[in-house]
Amino acid sequence: MKYLCLIYDEEKAIDAMSASESEAFMGEYFAFTQAIRESGQYVAGEALQPVSTATTVRIRNGRMSTTDGPFAETREQLGGFYLIEARDLNEAIQVAAKIPSARIGSIEVRPVVDFGDVG
Repeated sequence: MKYLCLIYDEEKAIDAMSASESEAFMGEYFAFTQAIRESGQYVAGEALQPVSTATTVRIRNGRMSTTDGPFAETREQLGGFYLIEARDLNEAIQVAAKIPSARIGSIEVRPVVDFGDVG
C-alpha cells in the first residue's frame, strides 16, 4: 500500500541553522532517502520551495481568486513529501519516524487511495 508522508517544518528554524547544522541535516535526508530506495519503499519524494512562493487558488460562486502563500497561517509549513510503499500503517509510521524533520517538526502519514481497487 502507498502512504504519503507530508513533512512539516518551521521554516524560520530551518533558516536559523548554521551552515554546518544545515549541511548535517541535509546529509541525514540524503542518507534516509538512500536507505528507503535500497529497501524498495521509496516511490517518490521532493522538497518544496519556501511557503512564500506558494499561491492558493479558490473558486467561489464560479469565480477564481488567488492569494499569495498557504491557505492558513501555521507555525509549521509543508516543506516536502515522500511517497512510500509499506505493508500497513504501522510500517509507514516506522518509516516516517526516521525522516529527519520528525525531530524538529512533524510528519503527517496518510494512506493513498488506489482507485483501481475501488469499484
